[in-house]
Amino acid sequence: MGIITLSDTRTAATDESGKLIRELVERAGHRVVHYDIAPDTPELIERAIAGSLEGVDALIMNGGTGIAPRDSTIEVARRMLDKELDGFGELFRMLSYNEIGPAAFLSRALAGVIRGKIVVALPGSPAACRLGLEKLLLPELGHLAHLLGL
Repeated sequence: MGIITLSDTRTAATDESGKLIRELVERAGHRVVHYDIAPDTPELIERAIAGSLEGVDALIMNGGTGIAPRDSTIEVARRMLDKELDGFGELFRMLSYNEIGPAAFLSRALAGVIRGKIVVALPGSPAACRLGLEKLLLPELGHLAHLLGL
């Protein structure tokens, strides 16, 4: 498993979401073999994604999924996808709506497949990461891996 935090301001010491993702993934019995923090620029996001796929079955990203001018995670990831799992974003927003109300529609969370690997992009807040992992990704991760022959 790989984790990338996409942020211009976070460091390894201040990356609460990255730490939470690692904790939840490891508690579920998976091993994290890659962790990175990359600036929120399209070129560096693409380089971080491509460089992280080697040696992992799944990649979880957080940050850069909103609508601010520098939020470009979704645009970069979407153009790299071989297949998109539309239902992930739809369900994430539905579950998020139950927690935070109409602001949920601002989320552009997504999941899909790049080069045969599971790739997920979550908002950067710890609450959003917990929601996406506990309610969606971790319960289906084994099934996803099986379908991809990982």
